[in-house]
Amino acid sequence: MTSIRAVVQRVKRARVTVEGQEVGAIGPGLLVFLGVARGDDERDVAYMADKVANLRIFADGEGKMNLSVRDTGGEVLAVSQFTLCGDCRKGRRPSFTEAAPPELARKLYQEFIASLKSYGVKVNTGRFQAEMLVSLENDGPVTMLLDSRRLF
Repeated sequence: MTSIRAVVQRVKRARVTVEGQEVGAIGPGLLVFLGVARGDDERDVAYMADKVANLRIFADGEGKMNLSVRDTGGEVLAVSQFTLCGDCRKGRRPSFTEAAPPELARKLYQEFIASLKSYGVKVNTGRFQAEMLVSLENDGPVTMLLDSRRLF
């Protein structure tokens, strides 16, 4: 069973560069690495965008994780990362046979970004299929793993 997977990190700031040029940067918010697998569709995108937009992992006035990126006015830096679909169970080299083909992955990645924006979230991105350098200042640290088929 395949699913869209995301690694979500609460950050003070994050940025992506490609060939020495900054292509995306945010202040406080969420850095989201998104992996699209074969068989994923719009339902997976809708689930993931809703989960990311409304995930309550920011502290309220009492220091409890009760606020979402929407509540705080934070931003999202969305970075496509096919390696999240890698299978390392056999051997020593990951298999990426479950990663979506680039056409499907690009389409669903763009739909994820559009869906996040429909929640009123400001979104910056990396560059699809580019060799990227990602830097971040993790806040907490808080890192969550999400799966659209709710495998974890």
